[in-house]
Amino acid sequence: MTEAKTIKKIMNDSITVDYFKKEIDEGLSNIKKSLPSKYFYDKKGDALFVKIMHLPEYYVTRAEHEIFKTKSQSIIDALQLNRDTYFELIELGAGDGLKTKELLRELNRLNYKFDYMPIDISQNALDNLEKDLNKEMPSLSISTKQGDYFEVLELLKENRKPKVILFLGSNIGNMSDEVATNFMLKLSDNLQKKDKLFLGVDLIKPASIVLPAYNDSQGITAAFNLNLLERINKELGANFDLKFFKHQSEYKEREGIAKSFLVSTKAQQVYITKINKRFDFYEGERILMEISRKYNDTILNVILSKTDFIIKNRITDSKVYFATYILERK
Repeated sequence: MTEAKTIKKIMNDSITVDYFKKEIDEGLSNIKKSLPSKYFYDKKGDALFVKIMHLPEYYVTRAEHEIFKTKSQSIIDALQLNRDTYFELIELGAGDGLKTKELLRELNRLNYKFDYMPIDISQNALDNLEKDLNKEMPSLSISTKQGDYFEVLELLKENRKPKVILFLGSNIGNMSDEVATNFMLKLSDNLQKKDKLFLGVDLIKPASIVLPAYNDSQGITAAFNLNLLERINKELGANFDLKFFKHQSEYKEREGIAKSFLVSTKAQQVYITKINKRFDFYEGERILMEISRKYNDTILNVILSKTDFIIKNRITDSKVYFATYILERK
């Protein structure tokens, strides 16, 4: 790592810690406590999520991966990419790039001209992805960017090349419909006419399919949620006792939203040194850890109604569990 990159990383880490403290404080100070799910992804959290993606109950990754593995050419056709036009392929929340690699291989094989910019809040995930891609596709032009979705939107305006934005894994489902609407509006405002958004969303299904995906029999999802408390202990000097919190999930098909909680199993106090504050928990009190909205065309159209995006195409897996939408900025 060069000196300039080292300095930049130190500055970014400092900003991240400040945001981390602020958002943890805000979430635990609310009457209904919550923690931001984006902070699940430290090094241990990344590894646990990889395990989740391979669980028999977790259909989400398999369904989306099937689309990329079997329909990469259909995706390229739907995106209406021009082989003679250089474009930016920008991925929001890239993670380990499992699905995206299928598309990258096909684009490389067909000699499309593009730069790939994966964006993720986890620097560890970005480092691993860049290392894998440099080994597997050494000719690929890749430039990583650490940050969350909202922080990077305005950066999109700085480059006037045509853009294809990848927003996969139903990551939009971790936002409330109001936040998702505002996010999509800001995203469309920062893109140029004819730029594309490739959006992956989990579709509404019965609870018998959805609920086990967020409450697996091996307890990996529970460990994933509890790891955020462990991270707060390590990085902010808190004294959460993990044995007094348990994982709980719920899903109502009519509402179409899965929720994950950590529940305090007794009345207790937690002190966070770097925030210099105590937080009281009563027995049975829940911390909302994550929401996962499931979609249909009606819900998505309401979210897109205030934006400049129009739906150009829709591709699903064989079981119609997951859909990828090609949107165009009009």
